[in-house]
Amino acid sequence: MQPETQVRIRHTRRYLLLGLLTAAPLWVTWLVFDFIFSQLSRLGAPGVAAIARGLRRNWPEMADFVLLPVFQSVLAAVFTLLVFYLLGWFASHVIGQRIIGWLERLVQSIPLVAAIYGGTKRLLAAVKEKPAGVQRVVLINFPSTEMKAVGFVTRVIQDEHSGEDLAAVYVPTSPNPTSGYIEIVPVSQVVSTDWTMDEAMSFVMTGGATSPDRIRFRNPPACGPAGRPPPPVIDRRGSRAARRAGCRRGGSTRSRSGCRSGTAAAPPASSRRRGAPAG
Repeated sequence: MQPETQVRIRHTRRYLLLGLLTAAPLWVTWLVFDFIFSQLSRLGAPGVAAIARGLRRNWPEMADFVLLPVFQSVLAAVFTLLVFYLLGWFASHVIGQRIIGWLERLVQSIPLVAAIYGGTKRLLAAVKEKPAGVQRVVLINFPSTEMKAVGFVTRVIQDEHSGEDLAAVYVPTSPNPTSGYIEIVPVSQVVSTDWTMDEAMSFVMTGGATSPDRIRFRNPPACGPAGRPPPPVIDRRGSRAARRAGCRRGGSTRSRSGCRSGTAAAPPASSRRRGAPAG
């Protein structure tokens, strides 16, 4: 193979890889927004169809324009967002809360529907509220003690025997965070981080490419009482030998008898008051 051909092949591989790395974030962003837009359009499609049927009596041309595929999708998404806004406004008032509470009691009376609805509501409430005593975004030992995984604490529970605090941690998979694992980990083994939910989700979805430069991998060593580090271990035999050596060398201010008995030596004569008896 000629050198010019090898150079062209290397350049081709390099440009293809560079183009892939450039288009990958845009493609993932497009997939996410396309999924959200398609779901909103699907939810709002019945409403747009009802609007088109109402317009067909007096304005058939307008009804045909509304039913165009592109315009229908956009109008359905806008219609769904408007319904969500009105629902939130309605739920913020007392009458709306009472009606929603009555609907919830009605839904919870259905066995299978009650399990799905109740579980979803508890999950959203756990994600909305910050757990007590621990950060939301943490690192845990998963799948082994030598590895760490990013997780979200959903709740703190207690062991019924020892009373130890346990954290229920959701560990999302990359790059799809909607699937993952539920782990129950002692709070003492959880490594807290200062990440926000957005930063953690970005870290998971990008496969760690958006990670910070520095991160806490392990918890600091446990402190002693009063929040101070544990006292250093003192070798009593070594310290005694050092004192004896100092006494033998005469480097101590104590007398030899004081070194043997552990009593302090007499003060020097210069420190005595004049006229005071020596005894």
